[in-house]
Amino acid sequence: MMKQYAFGIDLGGTTAKVGLFTTSGALLEKWEVPTDTSNSGENILRNLANSIKKKAEEKDVPFDEIAGVGIGVPGPVREDRYVPTCANLGGWGDLDGSANLAALLDGLPVKTGNDANVAALGEIWMGTAKGCRSMVMVTLGTGVGGGVIVNGNVLCGARGAGGEIGHITVNPHEKAACGCGKHGCLEQYSSATGIVRCMKLLLEANSEPCVLRGREFAAKDVLDAARDGDKLALREVNNMADTLGFALAGISSTVDPEMFLLGGGVSRAGDILVDAVTAAFKKYAFSACVDTPIKIASLGNDAGIYGAVRLVVGSGD
Repeated sequence: MMKQYAFGIDLGGTTAKVGLFTTSGALLEKWEVPTDTSNSGENILRNLANSIKKKAEEKDVPFDEIAGVGIGVPGPVREDRYVPTCANLGGWGDLDGSANLAALLDGLPVKTGNDANVAALGEIWMGTAKGCRSMVMVTLGTGVGGGVIVNGNVLCGARGAGGEIGHITVNPHEKAACGCGKHGCLEQYSSATGIVRCMKLLLEANSEPCVLRGREFAAKDVLDAARDGDKLALREVNNMADTLGFALAGISSTVDPEMFLLGGGVSRAGDILVDAVTAAFKKYAFSACVDTPIKIASLGNDAGIYGAVRLVVGSGD
């Protein structure tokens, strides 16, 4: 029998986004399940399994018509689907995520991937990069994540760390520590928290007028001020874009993707960000890669559930 349905899960620290799809990629319904991180997250998979069973019953979807369940998790995932640990899920991990969830779902096929990698898979399936075979997605949120797709497949790496773009060292002289313990990671400059950190340093080092001076602000405020012509805010945006463009240029010489996609909350800045990053990228990129397009991802918060389903239904090649 031809399988008609699949479920996609994007597991986050507060909630899990879940979607019911057709196997051709049509999103039929989406909802959220609270993420219970108590007791090292022991109830996370059970709660997700119960929610999927309930939705299947509610929608009259027979289990024998479900191709499977895909799940993106916020941490490294090895090629054998083993999840070492997810720090922001109360230390949840040290398990075979696929096998454990499958057991709770009466043997339905389950595939697990890193959340940023899975989001990239969603974008190359049904988003901005649709039709591409190779793409690198950079998610600019509280941190900086990444997903690398080569020849239609997610690049996981031997230790599940493929695509950890946020922890490329871009400044070996940085004194402040990144959340990972290293110094000078891309995440310290190009994430939402990095933009705020660097803007505060710029305000301390310069006395010129700035609309952000003397008040609390978020990354969006910095980007908005730059768009409105504030010179100091514009300097910070250009500095951030230069650092990100530098990192992408290095990646392009290794992966040579068809395009780069920018996702996450910071990417909502749109053209002011894309134009500045593109200019920096062209300055640093190898000549053969200099015209690689840099675009904004289009699936937004749904990219993870689309990509999770893609893990299950495959490329069809």
